[in-house]
Amino acid sequence: MKRRRFIHRLSPYFALTLLLIPLAIVEPLKLIAIFIFGKGHWITGSAVMIFAYAGSLFAVERLFKIVKPKLLRIFWFAALWKWLAASREKIYRHFRKESGSAIG
Repeated sequence: MKRRRFIHRLSPYFALTLLLIPLAIVEPLKLIAIFIFGKGHWITGSAVMIFAYAGSLFAVERLFKIVKPKLLRIFWFAALWKWLAASREKIYRHFRKESGSAIG
């Protein structure tokens, strides 16, 4: 709980920096895994990919949930988030409409 309180006291830009640190580690690992696959090392590449996605799920996603209210105080981030959420909803509606008409 001490960490969560510390994070809540951060300014929005420090919260963004805090989020970018694990993101800067995890995302390049996914690309490295692809290069490892390309060299023919399937087991090692799979292990790196699993580690990268687990890090993304457990570290970045949980941290984003904590810092999201702070990030939404940044104008450009709030505008980008609003656009992404609207685009995602539009895509979901499109696929829901298509899947509903295919059933019957």
